[in-house]
Amino acid sequence: MTLADLRIKIEQHTAQIAVIGLGYVGLPVAALFAEQGYSVIGVDIKSERAQRINQGVSPIEGKEPGLAELIGRVIRQGSLQATDEYAKINACDVILVDVETPVNSAHIPEYQALRSALKSLGGVLKKGALVVIESTIMPGTMQNIALPILEENSKGKCGVDFYLGNCPERVMPGKLLQNLTSMSRVVGGDTPETAAVMQALYRQIVQADVDTADWITAELVKTMENTYRDVQIAFANEMALICEALGADVWRVRELVRKSPGREMLLPGAGVGGHCIPKDPWLLASSVKGLDVKVRLIPAAREINSGMPGHMLSLLKGRLNDLQGKRILILGYAYLEDSDDTRDAPSQYFLRALEAEGAIGVVHDPFVAEYAGDVYSKAQGCHAAVLMTAHSEYRTIDFHQLKQAMQHALIIDGRNLWDKHAANSAGFDVVRLGDFSL
Repeated sequence: MTLADLRIKIEQHTAQIAVIGLGYVGLPVAALFAEQGYSVIGVDIKSERAQRINQGVSPIEGKEPGLAELIGRVIRQGSLQATDEYAKINACDVILVDVETPVNSAHIPEYQALRSALKSLGGVLKKGALVVIESTIMPGTMQNIALPILEENSKGKCGVDFYLGNCPERVMPGKLLQNLTSMSRVVGGDTPETAAVMQALYRQIVQADVDTADWITAELVKTMENTYRDVQIAFANEMALICEALGADVWRVRELVRKSPGREMLLPGAGVGGHCIPKDPWLLASSVKGLDVKVRLIPAAREINSGMPGHMLSLLKGRLNDLQGKRILILGYAYLEDSDDTRDAPSQYFLRALEAEGAIGVVHDPFVAEYAGDVYSKAQGCHAAVLMTAHSEYRTIDFHQLKQAMQHALIIDGRNLWDKHAANSAGFDVVRLGDFSL
């Protein structure tokens, strides 16, 4: 099958599509292509996840507008099926790869899932198929890792026996379908011709620009945009620390700074989590390891942001001093509001640090099954409540009822969620991140 043949199949919606990895990216992508009339097979190594999807149930919790309904609809229509067997995708014309690409404790990329997926795919890859890696990867990964693995395991040659490209995802939990359909995408191909076919493919589900590029450009765009965000958040967090030290309110300062044209300032907070922002800057930095580039800003930003859960602990200790045996209510365990995504969540680090001080962490999160339940019951006998995640449920919390449940009326607000005076009027001592003003 030539690229011209593949393009015709894409435009006629007769191409068979496979999606490897049915997580926060792969599952909604698979469902969107299925909704457009393509026959889609999703592959996930977790058989129970595949079974649940085949029952028309979304395994993704949290507020994801339209996703559960979409999955149920395309499963009933028969345009999407899930499996844990790679053999079932041997006739697919397009294969999208959406697996995790984490970094280890030394900030070095770990590609076990990606390598495994590509090796398994290579063994069943149809001649003339297009492989697209949507996972965020270190610049240089397409050339140095993906290409040789696929060529070795398929016994074929890129550009002759198969085609290879990358189209980094741009999604955030809570807005998966919205992001996938409305945000622009960059498609990087092994050749301009491959990129043009990829562009035709993504235009079937993306209602925004789909720009063509080469592999390295697409890799750089994704890692740079998340690194930019990490650096900007680090600036906001450092400003919060400065305001605390000087007895000012960073939220008021931010409000006034942003009145000057072009002076945007992101939100400080209790920490940065998720699978992207804590990891992607290290992917970018790792790409120039051994080259004559001294990376300084990226590690500094990472140090500031990764230190925010520890700073939350410092704010707590500043009021309670000795934490030994104290019960501390942690509000929010997912890294993002109204999501169930706990990957690299700041609350994990805060809880660990809290327990190292001899305190007892009592976690509540309405979207994480392990920690769900009645927040006021969880608050019974607690000496402080620490807000780590700004779930919408917490916006309407009854401070009077919360105070009655708690042993000590102390709130540490790490997200500027609550009106400080409202909590004060209910009898709470409120410590707000970035605000030591009188």
